[in-house]
Amino acid sequence: MTVTRIPVAGPAPYDVLIGRGLLGELAPLLAGVTRVGIVHPAALRTTAAIVRADLGRGGFEVHTVEVPDGEDAKRLTVAGFCWDVLGQAGFTRSDAIIGLGGGATTDLAGWVAAAWLRGVGVVHIPTTLAGMVDAAIGGKTGINTDRGKNLVGAFHPPTGVLCDLDALATLPHVDYVAGLAEVVKCGFIADPEILALLERAPGAPSPELTLELIARAVRVKAEVVASDETEGGRRAILNFGHTVGHAIEAASGYGLLHGEAVALGMVAALELGAKLGVGSRALVDRGRALLARLGLPVDFEPRMNAEVRGRLLVDKKRRGGVIRFVLCPAAGETRLQDVTPADIATHLGGAKA
Repeated sequence: MTVTRIPVAGPAPYDVLIGRGLLGELAPLLAGVTRVGIVHPAALRTTAAIVRADLGRGGFEVHTVEVPDGEDAKRLTVAGFCWDVLGQAGFTRSDAIIGLGGGATTDLAGWVAAAWLRGVGVVHIPTTLAGMVDAAIGGKTGINTDRGKNLVGAFHPPTGVLCDLDALATLPHVDYVAGLAEVVKCGFIADPEILALLERAPGAPSPELTLELIARAVRVKAEVVASDETEGGRRAILNFGHTVGHAIEAASGYGLLHGEAVALGMVAALELGAKLGVGSRALVDRGRALLARLGLPVDFEPRMNAEVRGRLLVDKKRRGGVIRFVLCPAAGETRLQDVTPADIATHLGGAKA
């Protein structure tokens, strides 16, 4: 299979590779490295062992660092455990980390790499659809606190990202569907053809369509990130659906998958935009219909309780007394708009409990 290579420009440029059987592309990304730490969840223990053996044959000293699955990995105690392993193994500034797993794992691995000796190299090998099109690209790293998601982190671009489509063959269907939310997000903010492709598909996306969707979504993120690496301006559009989504996700105790929460957040943002005169009721209906057709939740209103509204007030995008929302005037267009807590209560009030 031909490998699709998508460059991500910026002060520290790198490539995102999309294809099958990409293990042979890993060693060149580790040139000059002696020690490698593979951060992975227990579910990928076998895959981590394969990567370890392959790198070992290439002369690398490889250590595997097993962490909890999902959001349970994104805790300070888990990061501390990773740093202890690196310290015991004698990792230096010229060594590197590999983040092998879903978005939570790559978020953690990136933060571990960013903080160890104030920054070592990291290569991401995302194994979920959401990880391939979003979490592993762009250099955002982070862990969660009791007050919210990704409140602690750093910008630390990887030296490369390997999106091996073979990993999707064993991905649970619910996780694949959740990942489609991040693909849909890219359609709303920059590439409306993504929405049209999904709407025309007779059922679940085929492998060929999945490849096209991944490539399109990666190109959207690569272009946005290259123009604003540290989210000083335009990069904020990638947060479409995440403001309410993160609050709902955290309030659920991470019982909701990230993509499920983002789907709810996108509908909330579309509703808010329509009520504020940014966007149309037709666009809201289109978003609800497409997300529901894909199997994603769309009824955010019952979840807008006091806890969710409280979590919105500590969102990373809050500035003083307002929260910056990404609104969508039309498919492929965005507007950043400051919204007050009163606006949220009025237009997204939802449940009272």
